[in-house]
Amino acid sequence: MFESLPQTFRKHNLSADVRSLLHLRKAMDKGLVHTIGDIYIVLKALITNDPKEFGPYTTAFYEYFLEVEIRQGESLETALVRSETFQEWKKALLDEEAEGEMPDIKELVDRFLDEVHLSSFDIQQVIDGQDILNKDDPNQVDGNPDDGGSMPDSLEKMADYRNISVEELKARMEKVAKQQKGKHFGGSHWIGQGGISPFGNNGAAAGGIRVGGGGGGKMARKVVNDSRFFPVDTKAILKDDNIDAALAVLKGIEDESAEILLDIPMTITEGLKQGGIFLPIIKEKITQKIQVILLIDNGGLSMTPYVKSVQKLFSKMKTRFAHDLKTYYFHNTIYKGIYSDMRRTQFVPIEKLNALDKNYSVFIIGDADMAPYELGQTSIDTWQKIKKTFKRTAWMNPMNERYWFSSDTVPMLRRVFDMYPLTPDGIEKAVHKMNRNRKYSKRS
Repeated sequence: MFESLPQTFRKHNLSADVRSLLHLRKAMDKGLVHTIGDIYIVLKALITNDPKEFGPYTTAFYEYFLEVEIRQGESLETALVRSETFQEWKKALLDEEAEGEMPDIKELVDRFLDEVHLSSFDIQQVIDGQDILNKDDPNQVDGNPDDGGSMPDSLEKMADYRNISVEELKARMEKVAKQQKGKHFGGSHWIGQGGISPFGNNGAAAGGIRVGGGGGGKMARKVVNDSRFFPVDTKAILKDDNIDAALAVLKGIEDESAEILLDIPMTITEGLKQGGIFLPIIKEKITQKIQVILLIDNGGLSMTPYVKSVQKLFSKMKTRFAHDLKTYYFHNTIYKGIYSDMRRTQFVPIEKLNALDKNYSVFIIGDADMAPYELGQTSIDTWQKIKKTFKRTAWMNPMNERYWFSSDTVPMLRRVFDMYPLTPDGIEKAVHKMNRNRKYSKRS
């Protein structure tokens, strides 16, 4: 079983071998693996050691288990839509639901992903969701905002809302959202985490609406990433609580590229019509891609609290969307090069960075606050070259914005780069500016 798996994963530069298979089989023998989603989670723990490997892992997993080829610069959704596996699944689904209204393609993709990543719960009791809603008042006042709870370790109950229409659940969620003041964990009423409420995330509610966060049992019928429903502080410095809001914004940097191709069938067809005069007919192939360079200042104590959140954000982005993400590190500022590893031992000359595709979007993460002598003319010149090379750049600063002007070096770097606070709101503004720059560069 899975004999060719290591070969497929090694093709994507992942460390997979016979031991990986043995551990996977051991997990299956112990009853820890029941679904494809379980295999995804177990193998990911066995094979990946670094966030940089999450993207290649997802690509290899879909190629091996679902025969979905994710091409360079292509999103997972695009690869799925053109795959035979998805088309067969869609046909079977629509045959079953022939009388219903046909969902749009995005909803179908989300539904397919939910089914693929279905994970096991230690469910001992299934509760009828209609019974829960009949006994619950959607207009009850939130008397305990930010209830101070935590995610439950395990879920022994599951609520089934599949017989209730999505429209009814959405209308009820609107009412609950008007009363909700903060976060809630567990339970069956609030928009929260780890419970059996029909709205929230990481819970056990079949046929509910996932709001923010990641899926728990992957049982939701609809996904909403709207901060109106899932209380997050989008003005707060990036942290676990608001990463998903930032992730939703980062989807907006997806770019289009056009490749000119010779349309051979059309050239032959038209040439035959013209009596053997073959004039080349060309066509444009439009592809969607996300190309990101991440430059992280991880050298000082002032940046330590933020590095992990930044890495988590962009690794989640790479796991969810197949794209090209290059991550480099520096300490305070850049002189003649950067580093490809967190310990800053693998030096990369700045010329190599600047030789990359100019269409990369560059995010610089750092407080930009240092002794004035560190930010000398050599360093300023280096930053200016990066700015000149890449048309879409943004400096994301975790330092409170009110203190930027009191720094000796922050104002100097703001003359080179557009600087934004490292918050979901700041990231949103940066992405909007990048998109404006992209449109301008295309027109010119």
